[in-house]
Amino acid sequence: MKKALKGFILCFLIISSCNPQPNRSEMEEWKAEIAETERKFAELAAQKGIRTAFLYFAAEDAVLSRNNSIIKGKEAIENWFEGQPMENVQLIWSPDFVNVSASGDLGYTYGKFTFSGADPDGNPIQSEGIFHTVWKRQANGEWKFVWD
Repeated sequence: MKKALKGFILCFLIISSCNPQPNRSEMEEWKAEIAETERKFAELAAQKGIRTAFLYFAAEDAVLSRNNSIIKGKEAIENWFEGQPMENVQLIWSPDFVNVSASGDLGYTYGKFTFSGADPDGNPIQSEGIFHTVWKRQANGEWKFVWD
């Protein structure tokens, strides 16, 4: 019985050591990386346009949910943006919450956004809402969104 108990304890220690939990500072560092990426994403959208920013920060397998449709893949996202009137529009957002997985390879943000511009007739439009973005760490260490 003692051998079985010692064997169980040894197996438990080996298995539990194979999946070490990140320490608090690692988690906070990863959250800060995602928050900074989100800030740069919004900054690029303000400076170079929404299309440019979305294409730069999209992973190759990114998915957008727009107007009850799913747009899958970076190429499809680029094609979708080509069909959108994006002149004289502004998109402003900032995350209210950032979280990251214990493995540090997936994270998500959410917060409020404001979209403003003009319709094809020149009438002003404004839309406010909540955004939710899922971020995935790429092989090179960069964060790219996989869901928006």
